[in-house]
Amino acid sequence: MSKRVDIAACADHIERLQRADGSIPWIEAGIWDAWNHGESAMALAIAGRETATRRALDALFERQDADGGWRGDLGASVPLDDANRRLVPGTPETARDTNFSGYAAVTLLRSVLALDDASALARYWPQLRKAMDWVLSHQTRHGDIVWRAPDEGEQMTALDSLRAGNASLYKALECAIQIARMLGHDGREWMTARQRLGAALRENDSRFDRTGIDRRRYAMDWYYPVLAGVLSAETGRARLYARWTDFVEPGLGCRCVADEPWVTAAETAELALACMSVGKSDQARALLADLSPLAAKDGGYWMGWQFEEGVIWPYERPSWTAGAMVLAADAVLGLSKGSALLVRNAVPEFPLKRGGAELPASRRD
Repeated sequence: MSKRVDIAACADHIERLQRADGSIPWIEAGIWDAWNHGESAMALAIAGRETATRRALDALFERQDADGGWRGDLGASVPLDDANRRLVPGTPETARDTNFSGYAAVTLLRSVLALDDASALARYWPQLRKAMDWVLSHQTRHGDIVWRAPDEGEQMTALDSLRAGNASLYKALECAIQIARMLGHDGREWMTARQRLGAALRENDSRFDRTGIDRRRYAMDWYYPVLAGVLSAETGRARLYARWTDFVEPGLGCRCVADEPWVTAAETAELALACMSVGKSDQARALLADLSPLAAKDGGYWMGWQFEEGVIWPYERPSWTAGAMVLAADAVLGLSKGSALLVRNAVPEFPLKRGGAELPASRRD
């Protein structure tokens, strides 16, 4: 990388946004959800900010609902101001998002590994178990998981399942299984659920975008199955190669949406993680280097660059953008303990072969 990600500056920016109760909003004006809070908490842990990380973990689990889920703001519903430059949070829509809730497992494991304090896992285990059970209560008989909890009187069958969100949950289940094993608990039920989810993502694409919205134009739908370890390395590399020119703008980074002239730092950082997960470290380093112009002078990264107009857009430095940059730099450079967690599938569930023959399903890991 021509210019390395400034981990300390990113952590400083996140800490400035962290509130007195330990929660970390997107921006000074607000917007909070469990997933993006977790992204920031993990970055603080990698940067060695122990006190801020522990406050963030406490805040996360203190906000958990009694049944195990989390309610968070829907960032996509937040409008821009009249100048089309800054986010105006106000009172955004909220939802109990399954992916956002399941990400607590990733947040917890990555944080305690970076802090080198596995003893902290036991403190949050009861709540984590409740969280994962709540997520899996929204898994359909086909293996996919609907994106949110139904409203009162609403049927789960009316809800869509999102490809990127399900891939993220696949990684979340991997982390939950690892935590269970570290604490000596039985994670076989989660293993089975994860195998069903992986099969749906690989073999039953019709389960996603069922309600008429085709999200394949979004970069996350493209790279998340690779990043999360849903696919084998060979298949993952082929998936990235197939649409690389659709999403990657040479020298600038990854477009958020294939048909929009807008590269975003977070998506580019996550694509770098996806590249690392399939052994493409040179591409990962190049992607992070491309983002150097988006590094803000006083910490963090601007959300994105509208390259047809040549402007930063929107004019915001979200906490989670800084978090994504730290996570990617950590994976590329091996800066902290556990740096491979997000780019290595530690709980493989691909069909194992013995003597050239595929093992029966009952004998697979």
